[in-house]
Amino acid sequence: MATTNVIHVAAFILRQTGTLTTMKLQKLIYYGQAWSLVWDGEPLFQQPIEAWANGPIVRELYDLHAGKYEIDLAFLQARGGNPDALTTSQQETIQAVLHYYGQKPSQWLSDLTHSERPWRETRQGLSDRERGYREISLAAMAEYYEGVYNEGVEVEA
Repeated sequence: MATTNVIHVAAFILRQTGTLTTMKLQKLIYYGQAWSLVWDGEPLFQQPIEAWANGPIVRELYDLHAGKYEIDLAFLQARGGNPDALTTSQQETIQAVLHYYGQKPSQWLSDLTHSERPWRETRQGLSDRERGYREISLAAMAEYYEGVYNEGVEVEA
């Protein structure tokens, strides 16, 4: 499977869900990357994820939606997002993520990311509201979520 672009992944998510808050979209993107590392053994997209005060953020996607509370598929398609660019396997990974996380409120997802080791350890030494742009490593994500998966969490590929 080939790694794709985060904008294509976001477009695929929005095609499945309809309009989302940018906060929820960013969290779903994060979990898509995390579970792709576990289930598919490789990243879903190439862009880094940073540990911002409000949770994991992909800056390239943030830069597109900065200042917006919600976005829809048409917004991303106008900026090059192609939901059909994902492979069948990538689509299946995202669909499994949406099945588990998609109905959760934005704040619940944010709180969850704040409670998990990859974000917490990346922000070590920073206060809760302090700006920080450190990258959450793929290795840290893979290790943590592999452990969650092996503990029998309900998320399934």
